[in-house]
Amino acid sequence: MDAEWSSELVARAAVHAALGEPARLAIVDRLLLGDASPSEVGRELGLASNLVTHHVKLLAQAGLVERSRSEGDARRLYLRLRPAALAGLVPSGTRQARRVVFVCTHNSARSQLAAALWTKRSSLPTASAGTHPAAKVHPLAVAAAKAHGLSLARARPHHIDDVVRPDDLVVAVCDNAHEELPATDRLHWSIPDPAAVNTPEAFTTTYQDLSARISRLAPAVHAGPR
Repeated sequence: MDAEWSSELVARAAVHAALGEPARLAIVDRLLLGDASPSEVGRELGLASNLVTHHVKLLAQAGLVERSRSEGDARRLYLRLRPAALAGLVPSGTRQARRVVFVCTHNSARSQLAAALWTKRSSLPTASAGTHPAAKVHPLAVAAAKAHGLSLARARPHHIDDVVRPDDLVVAVCDNAHEELPATDRLHWSIPDPAAVNTPEAFTTTYQDLSARISRLAPAVHAGPR
C-alpha cells in the first residue's frame, strides 16, 4: 500500500521537480534579484520563446513564478519570483519535547559543547550525559567553548541513567552511544570524536559541525505539553 503523503509534502516535491531541469533553475536564478519579461529571459538565457513559455508554465504551476501585466505597455507580461515557495524547500520536520539531552560516550566533549551551544540558540532546557562518563570535561573542549564565547568551566560529566527523562528528546552525538543505547525514538548525529585526534583544530571542527546542526534543529523543536 502506498504511503499517504501530506499536501505540504506533495507541494514541496512539485517545487523540487520543477527545479530539477537546468533551464528552469536558470530562470529562477535570473528572477531571484529582479523581474523580467519572458522575452528578456529568453534573450539572456539563450532560450527559444516556446521553451520559455513551457518552462514558465511549469514554474507557475509549482508556485514558483507569477505573471503580471505591465502598467506601461499592457501587452507586456513580467515574471516575478515567489520567494516563499523556495523557503518550502527546507525540510519541515518538527519535534516536541520538554528538554533536549545530548549524549555521547564520555560526556566530555561533543555532548557538552552541544548543550552549551543549545543554550545560546533555544529557550528550551537542555542537558548532556554519557554512556560511560569521563572523570572531567576534556580541556580542549573547554578551550574550544571559550574561544567561541561559551563556558564549560562548571560542566561535569554525568551518566545517562541519572539525566534522561521519558519526555526528553535525546540526541546521540556519537556513533558508539547511538549503537549502544536501546532502539528508541531519538536523533543521531554521526560526529567523530575530536579526542581521538586531540588537537585544537579537531575540537574546532567538532564545534562547527555541532553549531550548524543545532542551527537547523533549534527552530524545529517546540515545548511539549506539561
